[in-house]
Amino acid sequence: MPWSETSPMDQKRLFIKDYMRGQFAMTELCVRYGISRKTGYKWIGRFDESGAAGLVDQSRRPRRSPAATPRELVGPILELRRRHPTWGAKKLLSVLESRHPRVAWPARSTVCDILKREGLVTHRRRRRYPGHGGKPTTPMDAPNEIWCADFKGEFRTRDGIYCYPLTITDGFSRYLLTCQGLGSTAHEGVKPVFARTFGEFGLPRIIRTDNGVPFATTALLRLSRLSAWWIRLGIYPELIQPGHPEQNGRHERMHRTLKAETTRPAAGSRTAQQRRFNSFRDEYNDVRPHEALGQCTPASFYEPSTREFPSRLPEIVYPDHFELRYVTRDGAIRFQKRLVWVSKVLHGQYLGLEEIADGVWDAYFGAVRLGHFDERHYRIEDARGRRYRSGRGGIAREVLPMSPD
Repeated sequence: MPWSETSPMDQKRLFIKDYMRGQFAMTELCVRYGISRKTGYKWIGRFDESGAAGLVDQSRRPRRSPAATPRELVGPILELRRRHPTWGAKKLLSVLESRHPRVAWPARSTVCDILKREGLVTHRRRRRYPGHGGKPTTPMDAPNEIWCADFKGEFRTRDGIYCYPLTITDGFSRYLLTCQGLGSTAHEGVKPVFARTFGEFGLPRIIRTDNGVPFATTALLRLSRLSAWWIRLGIYPELIQPGHPEQNGRHERMHRTLKAETTRPAAGSRTAQQRRFNSFRDEYNDVRPHEALGQCTPASFYEPSTREFPSRLPEIVYPDHFELRYVTRDGAIRFQKRLVWVSKVLHGQYLGLEEIADGVWDAYFGAVRLGHFDERHYRIEDARGRRYRSGRGGIAREVLPMSPD
């Protein structure tokens, strides 16, 4: 025999039937059903008033709120807001109080609640900040292990033209490789400076920068056209955390000396300013003793890299078990007849895909892991599990163990 199940509504109906039969006293009947006499009389009253529909559970929400804002105050607030959709609670109250000074208008927070409740507030879309892999920890223990690059804050020469000094140093020896005054921070002007520096001193293993243009963007891995070019050359772009210039402290300290000795006051033109930069670079490297180097000069510790700057950009070679995918002009790769967003800065490049689990793939650009995606979602995830569909994302610090050459 199957078990019989009864709902609370069935119990209420049985209670009313037993009550109407008059076989039990009220106290005994309530004990049989496990309720108080007050609850029993409440059910009976509701049944007498509304029939079986009165036994349905009713909302316990209060029917009135003594602290609620009176309707005669809500109306003028909403009317003024609809006339001025961009006005906030402060402006609305200021105008209403000036028109009706004797009325006790509600507080600003109450007006905000009223506007939200009536659907008159448009919620701003939260700005999505790109992620970051954390504080860089690579030691500067040899020449050309880490180069540091940055722009010293722009200033105007006496002819009114802006100058943006781009500086590149070797982190280990503090050797000032380049100090070039540019007209902007645009990629088109910065890349030739790096190419000239690579041609003179060779290639480093890592270049450490801040998160500004043109070194980084809000794209996946914070890649920019410049950092993508570095990766093609076998150089790993390393970013300091936003708002932490002390993580590139050696370079920032050089900037302090550079500013004091070359820009106070500024030269008459950018050409004259560049002559100052060149003189400073020669003195800083070959003459000026450096306290952190035991009062030796940076030139006595620095030697050019053994990795030469290639005359032709080398093709990226992936392991044989990788699948290759071409990045389209829109910044996506095609995988199993579907598009997976990567980044527009990688347009025209090939990515390597490595299957790490059933339907889960790691995506690499050169020796750098961009992130991974699941075939169920077709969305890139970074190392912290964030998913991105618009090219914005964090930095993944894993590097594929293969030769950058």
